[in-house]
Amino acid sequence: MKDFIGGEFAIGETLRVGRLGYGAMQITGPGVWGPPRDLDEAKRVLRRAVELGVTLIDTADSYGPYISEELIHEALHPYPAGLAIATKAGLVRTGPGVWVPVGRPAYLRQEAEMSLRRLGVDRLDLFQLHRVDPDVPLADQVGLLAELQAEGKVDRIGLSEVTVSQIEEARTYATIDSVQNLYNVANRQSEEVLQYCEASGIAFIPWFPIQTGALAQGDGALGEVARELGVSPAQVALAWLLAKSPVMLPIPGTSSVAHVEENIAAAEIELTVEQLARLDGLAS
Repeated sequence: MKDFIGGEFAIGETLRVGRLGYGAMQITGPGVWGPPRDLDEAKRVLRRAVELGVTLIDTADSYGPYISEELIHEALHPYPAGLAIATKAGLVRTGPGVWVPVGRPAYLRQEAEMSLRRLGVDRLDLFQLHRVDPDVPLADQVGLLAELQAEGKVDRIGLSEVTVSQIEEARTYATIDSVQNLYNVANRQSEEVLQYCEASGIAFIPWFPIQTGALAQGDGALGEVARELGVSPAQVALAWLLAKSPVMLPIPGTSSVAHVEENIAAAEIELTVEQLARLDGLAS
């Protein structure tokens, strides 16, 4: 593996990854449903990300469903040393763009077992509760993840789209090593959660880091800073995330090799204090 992209972070103190990873949601079809339009390009994207030094790939059973995990296995197995694959369970798919929380322990166990099989591993590096099911006690949902960890089927446990109070409650049932919430330069609704994670040493994985390309349009300060540096607005958005907090682990996703290369290059961008201040003013 190359040097850690964006610097190093140890999830749970032992799972060492580069701070800029890759999110494997976009290698599926439209609506995150079905196979990709270009299967060969999807595999090239995964391989190129790893070639460039990505050490954290984030996926989920619901991406496809199942297709993202299957493609990761097809493209990358046997996995190179140092590559961590994070996956998630807790959302059921009934069609394109449809996501339904299901947190019954038996279901979460089933999905964990299937993810192990699809990915071709004996233990999931990071297993995340994709959404909290409001109809199932959080103790039961997180408790099941803790059971899997005790059985050696899960290394580290994470949560997704949660509040500070939910994290605090979950930590009474298991050690929580990562939180994955919506967060980017224009949408900081999870600022309180980020601050909590930073104070607690918990990895914060922002999903939608460039709003599926929307921030690439580069309006306002984002475009201004991009022009000053001679880079793309999307790269500035990623550089801002990396500068925002030492626990931040952005996972930009794309189905294009060119965009993978562009995203990873963002780790080399250094923003000035004045540029950071201007970008800080973009939040809605």
